[in-house]
Amino acid sequence: MKQVSDINILKSRELPSPDFFCNELKRTEKQAEFVAQSREQIHKIIFGSDHRHLLIVGPCSIHDIKSGKEYAEKLAALSSRVADRIMLVMRVYFEKPRTTIGWKGLIMDPHLDGTYDIPHGIKMAREFLLNVLDLGLPTATEFLDPITPQYISDLTSWAAIGARTSESQTHRQMASGLSMPLGFKNNTAGNVIAAINAIKAACQQQTFLGISHQGIASAVTTRGNPNCHIVLRGGDNGPNFEKEHIESTVALLKKNNLPSAVMVDCSHANSSKDHTKQGGVLKYLLDQIENGNDSIIGSMLESNLVAGNQSFPCPKEDLVYGQSITDACIDWDSTEKLILESYKSLESRFAVAT
Repeated sequence: MKQVSDINILKSRELPSPDFFCNELKRTEKQAEFVAQSREQIHKIIFGSDHRHLLIVGPCSIHDIKSGKEYAEKLAALSSRVADRIMLVMRVYFEKPRTTIGWKGLIMDPHLDGTYDIPHGIKMAREFLLNVLDLGLPTATEFLDPITPQYISDLTSWAAIGARTSESQTHRQMASGLSMPLGFKNNTAGNVIAAINAIKAACQQQTFLGISHQGIASAVTTRGNPNCHIVLRGGDNGPNFEKEHIESTVALLKKNNLPSAVMVDCSHANSSKDHTKQGGVLKYLLDQIENGNDSIIGSMLESNLVAGNQSFPCPKEDLVYGQSITDACIDWDSTEKLILESYKSLESRFAVAT
């Protein structure tokens, strides 16, 4: 008989169920309480009852567990110094969307060698998230594959749907069932309406194909995620973080009966893909906040131990410790200085708020 299916499939490897990993690397009651508490704090920031600035900060992607832990330890120590004005949430990104080809993240390729040992990648991801939570740091990630959340979402405080997937029905449906607050980015062209439509879809009940915690294909029905907001990241026509962009975005949100909550990604097109410009974007946002703009609820920074990025693939022994193998990042010293300056600049906001 003529073969008509799996013609282009080279191999298929069954994955252990989400339940298997969640039981093997189980969260403690204390960790679960911390995740729930941090999600509630983010909810209050989105809806305006908590006036702190929500700052999603950390490596573009986690590729080295040791340097990632070192970064997390530094960020946790800094968090305790600024927590009354800034809620720091660490970027813990394990999946990377690619325009064409390239390394697709720790979950897909944990050994950085193209062997795609996904079970080991999932295990590493859960272990790392548990370690970060133990430091008292909330975690943030981008969900790319619709199956991934079943394996790690219980350890995640905030999530993103990226510019390449905000228009995807699959990701909007997935977002409607996620348990944490979530930001939709405008698409790569810079279209804000696409993200607003995504928020509207994710807030509603959805039914779609997914997998259960036992790993069984399922028809999943959600109640809708009420904690979604927009993330401005610029686009093909340039940045979109300036006052007029934020005002027009807020007007569109209000027109669509959505919360006037705007987060700005200081990287990507908003920094013209120049990591050294991220600080200038953040300072501009803080000036707007100081001038009374209460729609800017937060921002995102790509930051690592070492500035810049390095070409990959390359021999693993040649990799620079603590430097990104995906997008270029600002270094730790610059990050710490920027956050402490931000803390100082937010003083006037709290004087008004209290």
